[in-house]
Amino acid sequence: MNQIVIMALIATLGTWAVTALGAATVVFFRRPNPKALNLMLGFASGVMIAASFWSLLQPAIERAEAVSKIPAYLVVTAGFLFGAVFMWASDKIVCYARGRADSTQGMPNERLNRIIMLVLSITLHNIPEGLAVGVAFGLLQNNAEPESLMGAITIALGIGLQNFPEGAAVSIPLRREGYSRRKSFLLGQASGMVEPVAGVIGALLVVYVVSILPYALSFAAGAMILVAVHELIPECQKNQQTQPYFATMGIVIGFAVMMLLDVMLG
Repeated sequence: MNQIVIMALIATLGTWAVTALGAATVVFFRRPNPKALNLMLGFASGVMIAASFWSLLQPAIERAEAVSKIPAYLVVTAGFLFGAVFMWASDKIVCYARGRADSTQGMPNERLNRIIMLVLSITLHNIPEGLAVGVAFGLLQNNAEPESLMGAITIALGIGLQNFPEGAAVSIPLRREGYSRRKSFLLGQASGMVEPVAGVIGALLVVYVVSILPYALSFAAGAMILVAVHELIPECQKNQQTQPYFATMGIVIGFAVMMLLDVMLG
């Protein structure tokens, strides 16, 4: 297997491991510390927003100018919008499935349907995240500079950080539904198993289909921006009345750390 693909696999196995770590909170705690989770979500969103430009969009523009006959701004805009629309469509499918499950309330399979929809929603959400990591590592095939490697690593780190509360978001409700701690953990970590698969697919596409690289990079950026703005930032601001700037400073620090690493190494 190509070395770049192996690196993408290892990175997404790491993001899966963080999901499992989040799911493991059900074993040790009744509920994780909301303040710590908000700070973590804010930091992850800052990292993802910064990485979307310096590690994904900027290289996408450079590659489009080098390999595409279509103007670079059109290539990157199209890929970015497609990534965002893909995430939006995924969310709509999950919402529709949840609506169907809610319509079964009072039926014998009500509890099972709620569990299936919960795991499905997080699992579907993890597909573009795994693709984003795979694409970032696929970029190393044609650009093995240290700053590119650091960019790929920080993208995996940002996605991994925001996977921690996702693992907890599955395992803790399962525990409340009466599942054992062991089963709650196993189902919670299983929601992240799709990321290594998606990561390998993303890396393979970029490595072996060079012309798709600008689209893939900007696609990953669009997916990451939508996740950060639509999900992570609103989620981390839930305690804004009691801690008005706590999570916000997490966003700023995450953005600054990612920007510092990229600009310093670039």
